[in-house]
Amino acid sequence: MHIPDPSTVPPQDALPARAIDAATAHLRDILAIALEHGPGNNALVVYDTGTPLARALGEGYRRNLPGATFIDFDAATPESVLAAFRAMAPGDLVVLVQSTNFRLDGFRIRVELFKLGLKVIEHVHLSRMPGPQSEHYIEALAYDPAWYRGMGRALKARIDAAPHARVLGGGETLVFASPLEPAKLNIGDYSGMHNVGGQFPIGEVFTEALDLEAVNGRVQVHVFGDTAYRSNRPEAPVTLVIERGRVVGTENATPAFQQVLDNITEVEGEVWVRELGFGLNRAFTRERRVDDIGTYERMCGIHLSLGAKHGVYTKPGFKRKDARFHIDVFAVTDAVFLGDERVYADGNWICNN
Repeated sequence: MHIPDPSTVPPQDALPARAIDAATAHLRDILAIALEHGPGNNALVVYDTGTPLARALGEGYRRNLPGATFIDFDAATPESVLAAFRAMAPGDLVVLVQSTNFRLDGFRIRVELFKLGLKVIEHVHLSRMPGPQSEHYIEALAYDPAWYRGMGRALKARIDAAPHARVLGGGETLVFASPLEPAKLNIGDYSGMHNVGGQFPIGEVFTEALDLEAVNGRVQVHVFGDTAYRSNRPEAPVTLVIERGRVVGTENATPAFQQVLDNITEVEGEVWVRELGFGLNRAFTRERRVDDIGTYERMCGIHLSLGAKHGVYTKPGFKRKDARFHIDVFAVTDAVFLGDERVYADGNWICNN
């Protein structure tokens, strides 16, 4: 089976040829540079054709991986998909192109593929990014190793050494008055890592306060992840009042944002602020957005998480079974300081390597 030629798709449902060409070029770099996928390794692409973006990505992979096996998920049985996965050898590549999110009973696809020693590229929830958003998504796939690896490592070095941090935006200041946890990188460099690949687009460095109760101040939120896992942009930013690492008040909260807070409070009793995320993907900004919150998370700026859940960093008193929520919110950001060094200005990171 192979992906339909885009020229056979009705024009109103297809992305422009230039977008498919761009996707092809960006995927070529991801395959060669980030995943280090060589001609000696097999590739399997499991795809659907439910959206123009899925078809465009599928065509990009068909051009870049002419020797790969292609399986249309909607036309295959779960057994045949699982058999194809298990026929791959460690170091081979599996690509998942999903208009929604593929489900195989009892099989957590990406986790299980990593257990098999396979490299993985996952594109998910593509149906949430229609029209112009599809082209924003494709632009976000561009892989500039000098930017991601250079800036990512520069930020990590400063995060790991910083005695404190501040986020300033819209006249408000949020203070992290403690050192930060050792930063984690999502920059397309998997050297020394057990798992190779993950969800694309990429571009993030993240941490959290070593002492969660050392987070105090106010921050404006211009986008948040709502109960449908979509990017919700209120007409005016919502201001969060944070004391000892918890949200204790809001200003300009919309009903949708209040619902998020109420959901967290009902289950967890209070609303913690945990992740401090440094997005590196310059294709996404405050104005250029996509609806899928998991994709928009990479936007060039600061995001925080609300709720007690953060599986990367263990903290005393936080039990995995009780921590249910990790809701991304995006801060109005004019400046970021790590220690006394300013690392963000004019919508971009400004570290010197």
